[in-house]
Amino acid sequence: MFGQVVSDYNITLLPGDGTGNEVVSEAKKVLDAIQDNSNIGFDFTAIECGGLHYKEHGKEWAEGSFEICRDESDAILLGAIGWPGVRRKNGDLAGGEVVLGLRAGLELYANVRPIKLYEGVSHKVHGKFTKVWDSEKVDLLILRENTEGLYYNTLQRSVKRIKGESFREYPVIDFPELGDEVAWDPRPISRKGTERVVRRAFDYATKRDTSLENKKVTCVDKSNVTKGCQLFRSVFDEISQEFPSISTTHAYVDAFAMWMVRNPEDFDVVVSPNLFGDIITDLGSVLQGGMGMAASGNIGDSHGLFEPVHGSSPKYTGMNKVNPIAAINSAQMMLEWIGNTKGDSDATKAAKILSQCVGEHISTDAILTYDLGGSATTSQVGDAIANRVGSTIRELM
Repeated sequence: MFGQVVSDYNITLLPGDGTGNEVVSEAKKVLDAIQDNSNIGFDFTAIECGGLHYKEHGKEWAEGSFEICRDESDAILLGAIGWPGVRRKNGDLAGGEVVLGLRAGLELYANVRPIKLYEGVSHKVHGKFTKVWDSEKVDLLILRENTEGLYYNTLQRSVKRIKGESFREYPVIDFPELGDEVAWDPRPISRKGTERVVRRAFDYATKRDTSLENKKVTCVDKSNVTKGCQLFRSVFDEISQEFPSISTTHAYVDAFAMWMVRNPEDFDVVVSPNLFGDIITDLGSVLQGGMGMAASGNIGDSHGLFEPVHGSSPKYTGMNKVNPIAAINSAQMMLEWIGNTKGDSDATKAAKILSQCVGEHISTDAILTYDLGGSATTSQVGDAIANRVGSTIRELM
């Protein structure tokens, strides 16, 4: 039916812990449907990793895994990392070397989180399965700085572990005026780190389709209190001058949390320092129907890592119950990123078709998991979306 494969991409799969294995399998089904019905090809390399791997083998992944991700991968698709009670000797949850280490080691400085409500999905702001807004009113994109801030200490230690070096724990520091025990977390925010994530935010705003009349980027920080956020906002304002066609707004993170829930339609692209971005994106998942719908990308200048953000969900592991759409949408983000970075129009088109098929599945198909009001299994949803993608691609590509 199809000619010779035009594109052949090396995709590294990191299924990880718990339900991460289950949702990555469904995302791979969809990617298989794409390559079976188009000229796009994938070579998959799966690497075992995570907390349980550490428990069984004394390391979070095999030696050389980071190098495979860095040197032999066009993109990386991650399931979930972490398992209750499994910690490294220093007390950290096992798994940080994989996730945080890749973010730092590959300089994946922008964590990109779409907050989109599909037609047919009921969000949960006022309780389970309540509809308040039209779906078109919830469609924003949040970028969180991914390599600095309060995560910096852990990121640095993860990089040192990857390189096989020893690392130093920060000691407990005694400040008499604060009591007899104080823990100290550094929060560096640099001009360099801020510039690159802010530029990425404006780049997304330039290219992104939105229902808003005017393209807009909002800076979310706490610059009324902290020096780091004052620098973040100052750099944001400087860079905004280079994009006169894009309007800008500012919000303190506490007020933004209220505004995002009350009037999500007011926002287009949002950019924030690391920890604040982590918090507001999880809040944003409520607007799109829950964590089972929340996809993400970790983006740098040369590498991309894509993952659902719902975690390993240990209590549901092996039950074939969790929603795979977040993982499938992460694969969609991966295809879109490949299309943009490789100049591959077929990958870009496949990404659009996959997004279309997910939307059609949710709005017209009763095959939905429990979190969306249905009773279907993880694999039933994956099968249904993969079948829809396969037939649609045959028609359109």
